[in-house]
Amino acid sequence: MVLAGCGHVQPHLKLPDLRITEPSFRATLVGYTSGAVLGGNKIDVLLNGDEIFPAKLEAIRSARKTITYAQYVFEEGAPAADTAQALAERCREGVKVHVLIDAVGSLQMPSQYRDTLTEAGCEVAFYRPITPWTFDRANYRNHRRILVVDGRVGITGGSGTSGKWSGNGRQDGQWRDTDMRVEGPVAGQLQGAFAENWLEATGVALGGPDYFPRPIEAKGDVESHIVRSSPVGGSVEMYTMFLLAMAAARRTIYITNPYFVPDDKMIETLIQARQRDVRVVLLLPGAIDHNLVREASRSQFGRLFKAGIKVYEYRAALLHSKTMVIDSVWATVGSTNLDRRSFELNEELNLVVYGADIARRLERVFVDDLEQSREVTYEQWKNRGIKGRILEILSVPFRSQI
Repeated sequence: MVLAGCGHVQPHLKLPDLRITEPSFRATLVGYTSGAVLGGNKIDVLLNGDEIFPAKLEAIRSARKTITYAQYVFEEGAPAADTAQALAERCREGVKVHVLIDAVGSLQMPSQYRDTLTEAGCEVAFYRPITPWTFDRANYRNHRRILVVDGRVGITGGSGTSGKWSGNGRQDGQWRDTDMRVEGPVAGQLQGAFAENWLEATGVALGGPDYFPRPIEAKGDVESHIVRSSPVGGSVEMYTMFLLAMAAARRTIYITNPYFVPDDKMIETLIQARQRDVRVVLLLPGAIDHNLVREASRSQFGRLFKAGIKVYEYRAALLHSKTMVIDSVWATVGSTNLDRRSFELNEELNLVVYGADIARRLERVFVDDLEQSREVTYEQWKNRGIKGRILEILSVPFRSQI
């Protein structure tokens, strides 16, 4: 798997001088991400399993025509069983249901969940099954999380469908995550991302008013758009979005991410933001499901500390949330980790939101999470143990894969 596929992102040698509050920033971002900013949306923040899964089940049960559902992790647990049953129930009522599951992320998916879906008439496909004939593409995974109901309501973010995501994200054994519920025109962009992956996996193009209804009436006043990246079509869009946003910050950058292994350009961009007197705070996991990734991340801390960037590690549970909030007016939530795998190898998707209400809501969540975290200081990092240093060295050959 390590050798079967390696991506590449075009180097960004220089970034434009923008401010995140200026109209030119939005226009520039749209120019690089090929997705128009759409108004008229209602967007809600969903935290952890206690909020995410009831919202997903409610959306699924409300479906009248179509459901499209893409997931990376689908494993044993009450959330997965409930989701499979809810989807199957809508299938039996005549709703067209399409379920796309990543073949690697679902390796531990119990067979009865698939049987529940297929026996009810749902269409189930696995993204890039691993076979001797497709091994050259086995490393390129679909990491997107998508649920769209009737082309009008969607949920996306970082959560998986597994018992791990149960609870409130504040207890050992639980996963702390953030999703977003969208209602309005931007749901059509989310549907387009699903249709793209479904076409690749099955050869079937979804379309028509059941999937892309027109018009999609306004449900709120939030402006938003979807940014998606794919190694097949060129993965530069997501990477460019993050760099442009960091470079355009003038007051604050708050980043929550579980797999933080930035390249030199991203580190340089964060340091330059700090040199502009931007407050930069990183919230990273205190415990993680891949220790090699954690140590690869910590190897970068020295340069960040010297620049005055703050680093906290979440202690209450396993942090899996992927959010960034800038200057209290701009935010993104999605599936993308800040590492080369997300930028070069995976299919990823993020929701971008323009507006103070959502940005400030996510800032409050960030502050609440910091209260469950421990600050890492430069002295602590400098005096880290020999085990951590060895893992940092061992991670070097695998940087393109993590």
